[in-house]
Amino acid sequence: MKKTAIFIILVMIFVGYVHFTTANGEFEPLGRLAFVKLANPDMYPGHPHSRLLAEYARSHGSKCALVVHYGGTSNYRSYMEGDILILQLAYVEKKPYTQRINWSEVWEEGVNGVPADKWTYRSDGIEFQTLDEALAYIRKRAEENGQEGSIPLVYHGTVREGDIIINQGCGFPLYYHIIRSQYGPLVAYYYVLKGFFYPYIYNPYRNFEIKNAGALQYYYTHDMLNYE
Repeated sequence: MKKTAIFIILVMIFVGYVHFTTANGEFEPLGRLAFVKLANPDMYPGHPHSRLLAEYARSHGSKCALVVHYGGTSNYRSYMEGDILILQLAYVEKKPYTQRINWSEVWEEGVNGVPADKWTYRSDGIEFQTLDEALAYIRKRAEENGQEGSIPLVYHGTVREGDIIINQGCGFPLYYHIIRSQYGPLVAYYYVLKGFFYPYIYNPYRNFEIKNAGALQYYYTHDMLNYE
């Protein structure tokens, strides 16, 4: 009983430390937004995942929200979802994209962080060489939109093919990198773990996405979900 009580107290202290550390931070880490695409592009005015993120921001008194991605061919432009500014930021790999998870790389970066020169970044069609430059731009856009307080932060989370549970999908590495750079590794580990469960609680489309993941992935990779 004593060991259990000590463990519970330590967990409570750690959680308290995390929330104290991030209480006045620039970003409010939420977690994974979605499992698969419902439309392409789905971070686009009026689309389900876009509306979902805007609804969270609005209900929590935020005028903006930030969604992070793996960088493809998009410009990752910011846009208005009703009265909420959806900010987008992508990391761009300097090596060819692969869907396969490199577990040794995951372990190395989980322990030591992402190397500063591994990626470049893109938002609103602008290329940034460092994360600090990219986040400074995001802050500026948010301030111009009247943002006060922390900006809700999610990673897109969609997976193009294969397993959608273990593979955390689009933007996950950048989500971790931002939290670690802002708050340190312990806080990053906490929000990564917490973020895994976010869509199971807050995404009303979760059952549809999980049940139909294979079909939706097929439709996406065969250009059958294109909105434009």
